[in-house]
Amino acid sequence: MAALTRLVAAAPWQVDFSDGEGGDLVVSFASVGHDPDRTPSPEFVATATGRGTAAAPRRALFVSDDSRSWGNAPGFAEVLRQALGLVSERAPVCRVLTIGLSMGAVSALIAAQAVPVTAVLAFGPQWSVRADHMPEERRWSRWSDALPPAIWPVTPLPAPPTRAVLFHGARDDLAQALAFPVAENVDHLLFPDLGHSDLVAHLKARGALAGLVESALAGDRRRLLRIAASAGGQRRARLFG
Repeated sequence: MAALTRLVAAAPWQVDFSDGEGGDLVVSFASVGHDPDRTPSPEFVATATGRGTAAAPRRALFVSDDSRSWGNAPGFAEVLRQALGLVSERAPVCRVLTIGLSMGAVSALIAAQAVPVTAVLAFGPQWSVRADHMPEERRWSRWSDALPPAIWPVTPLPAPPTRAVLFHGARDDLAQALAFPVAENVDHLLFPDLGHSDLVAHLKARGALAGLVESALAGDRRRLLRIAASAGGQRRARLFG
C-alpha cells in the first residue's frame, strides 16, 4: 500500500493523502467497510495512485466516514475543501476525479456539489437508503436507520461540465440503478450478471479499473465505454430505453 499521511481529521471525517506527481488528483471515498466497530479503511489505493501505470505516483486523497452517513454528516463539504486546499498548496491541481463503491460512490457524487470535479466514477451508488424514498432497501439498515437529518435524502448527479459514470450490478441493484434520473452528462452502465458485491472485484480482475480512471480524467468517453463494454457493461439506455 502507498504511504498515507493524515491530512485532515474532523470527526467523523478523516482524510489521508498519498503524495505524487502531476496535476491530477484522485479522491477515493470509503464504503461502510467490513468491521462496523472500526473506521472504514482507504479503498481503491492502487487504482487511485496509478500503481503499475505511467501515471504513478499520482496524488490521491482517501476519505473515510466513521459515522457511515452517506455524505450527510456535518462538515463534509468543509473537510473536502480544506483537504483540496492543502494539496493545492503543495502543487497546482488541474483535474480531479472522485471514485467510490456503494456508500463511497454516493459520497463521490455528492463531492461534486462541494468542490470542482472533472469526473466521477461511482460503482454501485444508492439513489437512496432512506425508508421514505426506498422502503425495500434494507441491506444497510444498521446505519441507514440512524442517519442524521437529511442533507441529501437522494443522491445528486453532478451538473455539467462534470461527467459522471454510474456502474451497477443488475442482479441485486437494479431498483437503485433505475431510480437515478437520466442526464446528458452521465453514462450509466449495467452489468446484468453481476451483483453489488461482485462488481468492483470483477472489474479489478479484468484489469479495467486503471483504464477507466485514465479515460475519465482525460475526458475520453469512447475509450471508457469500450473498456466497460469489454468487461460486460451495457448502457442503460440500450436495455431500458
